[in-house]
Amino acid sequence: MTLAPSDTALVPFVSVDHMMRLVHHVGLRPMLRGLAEYIEQDFRRWELFDKTPRVASHSAQGVIELMPTSDGEVYGFKYVNGHPKNTREGLQTVTAFGLLADVGTGYPVLLSEMTVLTALRTAATSAMVARQLAPATDTMAMIGNGAQSEFQALAMAELCGISKVRLYDIDPAATEKAMRNLAGTGIEAVACRSSEEAMIGAGIVTTCTADKQYATILTDNMVGAGVHLNAIGGDCPGKTELHPGILDRADVFVEYTPQTRIEGEIQQKPEDFAVTEMWEVLTGAKPGRTSDRQITLFDGVGFAIEDFSALRYVRDALPGTGLGQMLDMLADPDDPRDLFGMVMRAA
Repeated sequence: MTLAPSDTALVPFVSVDHMMRLVHHVGLRPMLRGLAEYIEQDFRRWELFDKTPRVASHSAQGVIELMPTSDGEVYGFKYVNGHPKNTREGLQTVTAFGLLADVGTGYPVLLSEMTVLTALRTAATSAMVARQLAPATDTMAMIGNGAQSEFQALAMAELCGISKVRLYDIDPAATEKAMRNLAGTGIEAVACRSSEEAMIGAGIVTTCTADKQYATILTDNMVGAGVHLNAIGGDCPGKTELHPGILDRADVFVEYTPQTRIEGEIQQKPEDFAVTEMWEVLTGAKPGRTSDRQITLFDGVGFAIEDFSALRYVRDALPGTGLGQMLDMLADPDDPRDLFGMVMRAA
């Protein structure tokens, strides 16, 4: 719906502090569930959206990206970086902000931090997909215990019934951090000494490591029949986590194929390597899990529609909370043709 200029001269802004307060106002688990519902709603109307691989600027230090999309009524984008070296300097690996705008006027209707929100939507997406593809299980292996690990565990608990998480990271301090943060959440966290040990008894295996390089976090012989692999660490060209033999044995599910072929695990495979997009599963166009022995693999790299969904959720959750602030970021002269006059009168 087109908004009148008087309604849009000030733009709602959600700061990091307000986002954290919104999480506590809603509740972390209910917010993860709500985000998953919004993401699933938008995946079910996938064909309405403009879709393009993210626009990336790569450097030796990391990557800076823009992720745009529109459903024809609302436009959204996210700015996000990925710099693995940042943790050594006391900085976040990933930071982000995002915006929603009214297509009818081009006016922004929401500006928000997305560092916290991206962690939430990534976990919500993983759990939404696992709910469709994973076997019945109470145990997940979490390989890579960085900033995403606790969100993943709680989302899987809320949507998939996970009650135990087996943790492994090459940095023991990361595992200790995750153990502390998961204490008291109702999830049994177990620290493991290797990836192999972490995978014992796990029906869902999540890989989420940070280094921007080809790596083999899981070898082919480590993956048995019937598991669901949630491979979310690959997010740029030249970075993978799984041995290519695993892909040959699994049914692979992705968000948006053209982007995943550039950034995901399937960059190791030829262009004709068969995958299924998750919107096809959600709409019933193609099957998800079809047998107890099937290996399902979500090659998740993050896509703009998920960020659009997350911003849409925040926009709808804000009213009545007292959170957010109004920013004077749009020029609003009395006569829309007299921008110069407005500037001069400010003297």
